Amino acid sequence: MKPEITKIVITGGPCAGKTTAMSWIQNAFTSLGYTVLFVPETATEFIGGGVAPWTCGSNRDYQLVQVSLQITKEKLFEQAARTMPAEKILIVCDRGVLDNKAYMTPEDFAYVTGELKVNEVELRDGYDAVFHLVTAAKGAEEFYTTANNQARIETVQQACELDDKLLASWTGHPHLRVIDNATDFEVKMRRLIGEISACLGQPGLMDTRRRYLIEYPDIACLEGLPSCRKVEIIQTYLHSGENSERRVGQRGVDGHYIYYETILMGGGPKAIEVERRLTQNQYLTLLMEADTSLRQIRKTRYCMTWKNQVFEIDVYPFWQDRAIAEIETSDNETQVVFPDAIHVIRDVTDEKEYKNAALAGKKL
Repeated sequence: MKPEITKIVITGGPCAGKTTAMSWIQNAFTSLGYTVLFVPETATEFIGGGVAPWTCGSNRDYQLVQVSLQITKEKLFEQAARTMPAEKILIVCDRGVLDNKAYMTPEDFAYVTGELKVNEVELRDGYDAVFHLVTAAKGAEEFYTTANNQARIETVQQACELDDKLLASWTGHPHLRVIDNATDFEVKMRRLIGEISACLGQPGLMDTRRRYLIEYPDIACLEGLPSCRKVEIIQTYLHSGENSERRVGQRGVDGHYIYYETILMGGGPKAIEVERRLTQNQYLTLLMEADTSLRQIRKTRYCMTWKNQVFEIDVYPFWQDRAIAEIETSDNETQVVFPDAIHVIRDVTDEKEYKNAALAGKKL
C-alpha cells in the first residue's frame, strides 16, 4: 500500500523559531505514528558552503541555482518517501520554494521561473499547507538575535520588512496559517503543533471557519494591496451520501491551475473536511459524477493578510452588492480584526443559505 504523504512548509521572518519548531514537530508527530522527513533550508546550506548572492555574479544568478536545487531536493524527498514502508509520512520543508520570491525583484522572479519552466501557482500551491512563524522582531524584540544563524544578517527593521515580504509571497495559498508572538514562545510552538494537527485531520484540533457577509468590496483597492492575491475558483458538486458532501475544484490564475477533491463529513463549524490533490485527468474523470441538479460555483477569491490574520474574500458573479469574507480561527471566541477595505454586514457562520452548497442549490 502506498504511504499517505503530506508536504508542508515552515516559513517566517528571521529569528521566528523555525529551528526549534522542527524539534517540536519531530517529537509531536512521530508519537502520532508519522514518519517525519525534513528538507533542510537551501539558503543556509549554500551560504555556509560559500555560495551566496554576494559571491555569485548577481542575485539573479544565485536565485536561479538556489531555486533549482530546492525544487530538485523536494522532488527527491517525495520520491524517497514513496518507497518507504510507512502508512503516514510528513515532509517538512524548512522554507518552501516561494520563499525565494521575497529576495527577488519581480523581474528576477519572472526570469527564474521562466528559465526553470515553472509558474507561481504550482510553486505556491504544490504544498498541502504553509505555516508562517512571525519574526521575533515583531512583538518579541528582546529575543531577536543574529548570533545563532550565520546566514542571518538583518536588523530588527529589516527583519520586520522581510517578514512582510515572505508572508506576501505565500498569500493566496489555500492553507496558509500565521503563528504570531501574542503568547510566550512555548505556547507559540504549541499553537504551531495544533495548526499542523488540524491540517492533518487529528480529532479535536479542527479550526473553526467563520463567514461574514460584507458589502461588495472595492476591487481596484484590493488588487492594489501588496498583501492581496487574486485566485479564480470553480467548484462542482458531485453526487454524495446523506451526511456527506463531495466536490471537485480547480484553483489558480492566468491559466495555471491545481485540482482537488473535497469531502465534508458531518455538519456545523466543526465538520471534518478532507481534501486531496488531483491530476487534471482525475479531475476531468470526477466531473462525470457531477450532480447536475446543482449550480457550478464560479468565484473570484481575494486572499489577503492583515494583522497576522488570513482573509479570503469571495466575489460571486451573481452578486453586485455583497460578497463573503472567510477566516479560520482556533475557536469562536477569537477576535477578528477586519481590514479597512472590508465593510461587514453581519456574521453568517451559522446561516446555511450563505454556504457554497446552498448557493449551488443544494438543500441543507
